[in-house]
Amino acid sequence: MTASGFLYPAIGGAMIGLASILLLALLGRVMGVSGIYSSLLAWRDGSGWRLAFILGTLAAPVLLLLSGRPMSVQIAASPPALAIAGLMVGVGAGLGSGCTSGHGVCGISRLSPRSVAATIVFMLTGFATVAVMRHLVAGG
Repeated sequence: MTASGFLYPAIGGAMIGLASILLLALLGRVMGVSGIYSSLLAWRDGSGWRLAFILGTLAAPVLLLLSGRPMSVQIAASPPALAIAGLMVGVGAGLGSGCTSGHGVCGISRLSPRSVAATIVFMLTGFATVAVMRHLVAGG
């Protein structure tokens, strides 16, 4: 693994942690990204921070593209498969009362038993999905 192969994800993880700490300390809010996105749809007073958060998440990949640095991300799934997967993640976040950032990053760090349980379910479901898709559906 190259230095950038380790360094960039470490910096990104530290920035996610810092953002969650600042959001909790300054606004008393848990950084659950799916909740931030969905609650922005029902705009109300005080939603400006949600818009700023979302613009920040969208600005990072745009800035990377504008930097001219080569990107080696390859997605093997078709656009319809990605749309279905995104819909399933959204439904799952709704059913689980939160997403991996809310439960996994913020909930576990606050020692929430519900978030620990939710994160275990997220991870096991992800492992099972990959196993099924790679070995049963894709025939690998």
